Amino acid sequence: MFNRRSLLGAASLAAVSKVAMAALPEPVSQTSPETQPPLIPPTGRPYNPVVTLNGWTAPWRMKDGVKEFHLVAEPVVREMAPGFTARLWGYNGQSPGPTIEVVEGDRVRLYVTNRLPEPTTMHWHGQRLPNGMDGVSGLTQPAIPPGKTWVYEFVARRPGTFMYHPHADEMVQMAMGMMGLWITHPRTRHPHIAEVDRDYAFLLNAYDIEPGSAVPKVMTMLDFNLWSWNSRIFPGIAPLVARQGDRVRIRVGNLTMTNHPIHLHGHEFEVTGTDGGPVPRSARWPEVTTDIAVGQMRQIELLADEEGDWAFHCHKAHHTMNAMGHNVPTMLGVDASDLEAKIRKLVPGYMAMGQSGMHEMTEMQMPGPANTAPMMAGEGPFGPVAMGGMFSVLKVRRGLPRGDYTDPGWFQHPPGTLAREVGDAPAAPTAPGATTPAAIDVNVRKPQGHHDHH
Repeated sequence: MFNRRSLLGAASLAAVSKVAMAALPEPVSQTSPETQPPLIPPTGRPYNPVVTLNGWTAPWRMKDGVKEFHLVAEPVVREMAPGFTARLWGYNGQSPGPTIEVVEGDRVRLYVTNRLPEPTTMHWHGQRLPNGMDGVSGLTQPAIPPGKTWVYEFVARRPGTFMYHPHADEMVQMAMGMMGLWITHPRTRHPHIAEVDRDYAFLLNAYDIEPGSAVPKVMTMLDFNLWSWNSRIFPGIAPLVARQGDRVRIRVGNLTMTNHPIHLHGHEFEVTGTDGGPVPRSARWPEVTTDIAVGQMRQIELLADEEGDWAFHCHKAHHTMNAMGHNVPTMLGVDASDLEAKIRKLVPGYMAMGQSGMHEMTEMQMPGPANTAPMMAGEGPFGPVAMGGMFSVLKVRRGLPRGDYTDPGWFQHPPGTLAREVGDAPAAPTAPGATTPAAIDVNVRKPQGHHDHH
């Protein structure tokens, strides 16, 4: 079981100043890409802790009635998927940094040490706090110089799902992965906050990392090629495991440069909270997709009552692709056989792809530069999932032990509940005035402007 004691012994960080650091909580680092089980609070009021997908919860200490945390801003290496790593900036060894969990009414003291090559700050997104603790460089404080440690202190005044991130050179620092989650649990029963059995949380983030490279292009505004959850891309994103009948809360924050319609299969949910606080019950309605704009948090809740492996993903199609190129010509219906033969003389083994769609990319992984994320590499029980990027699976099973987050493997479908191939099918109706497929030869179009040097 993951706990404070095992985490404290897991790793150590180089000291900025041994004298200065001696009085601070130990700056614990965590580098594993695996989801850590809930961190049960060692002292203080009990609560149902969150599970951060492919992440962890920051340990803390009590000192004179104050909860103390220590975040270290530093360069990190993040495994985004098996075989693909990125050189990012984050906190305490990982991007995103550890999740901070507190209870409404806690007085919190947060030490922030800067091990970056440039100044930074820390903004506590969505918090009600004294203006001088808001962490905006030049407006509410000077920036934290490299090698220095600053302290923030305030009371967690309201329950909800929040974030932390810099407000100093944020175009660079957030594009490099500097962000984290903050969860404030209610102190007592709350009329708009239900008790849940499982509580998941993750951040949406995006990167532009060229094939064969490991450092994000921080000047990119929109054309990102890696869409990720907690700096992981499918198939590297952990599943969300639930016992059938569990009430499940999922907290999602968006720190990318665009909105994301997050969609769940097989269940309905309600939006029960935002970074502004819990949503009154009278203001909720059932959904299967909720759009999360830039800088927003959305907290959704559902009853996991349908067994199975249910897709959970962003519904923007390009956001479920890895290493997506944006200047690739459309090859549907193009006969590229002569072009393929000529290119093979220069590039042995070359295969022209895309003339009948992109699904073949899932089955024929062409070699690329080292440290390159494949476009659609996820494998399911029936073959390629043909998804990457912002995609995971809600795995609902009956009879799971309470609090067990172990991946149960693939769902075994009961007899008669699995789609299957059939022989002759009844004639399908055709739309009035439609051109029938027999009248179209989709494989005769030659590439326009085709030349030998193309």
